[in-house]
Amino acid sequence: MIRAVRVLPPLLLAAALLTGCGTEKAGSADSGAPADAGTAPADQAELAAKAKALGMAPELVYVTAAPGFTLAQQSVGVQGDDGFSAAYTDRTGAVIHLYTDHLRYAGQHKYEVVEKDCVVWLEGEGGVSGAVLGKALRAVHRPTAGELDTLLPAPDPAFTDGEPVQRGDLPTNGDGGPPDNSVPTPGL
Repeated sequence: MIRAVRVLPPLLLAAALLTGCGTEKAGSADSGAPADAGTAPADQAELAAKAKALGMAPELVYVTAAPGFTLAQQSVGVQGDDGFSAAYTDRTGAVIHLYTDHLRYAGQHKYEVVEKDCVVWLEGEGGVSGAVLGKALRAVHRPTAGELDTLLPAPDPAFTDGEPVQRGDLPTNGDGGPPDNSVPTPGL
């Protein structure tokens, strides 16, 4: 009888751990914003303007939250043609990568959730556990107003007109001048 009592707790622990094994997939109902993610949803016109200026489809911009991880703002960029990507890091150097793309890529990733207009998937680096990725996957949501300014800062007007920035501080020739890309004519 005493031996059975000593064996029971490890068996229960093993059963609990095995319950979490397998491919993590969450539905839209499980992926709402966590309560502490902010209050109001982001203004859709502002989100669209900022995303388009960076070459992203606004409907593909999603964020997540994971305990101990913060957004690495410099990682925010385009995934594929017009998808979205961002990385979240913790103090140990572990990274959660968030990617989004069109629905045609659904079903190809271990930690993914299909949202209205896209598929969002996560990948871990530096020892990120499946449990942490699962929590982050359930926290995937559209950015709130509070998250939008950090996620997608206002575009620099110098880069939004399609023309390169004109610098007045460069010399016209010599070191630092524009490169001479002319091709010499043979025989001259």
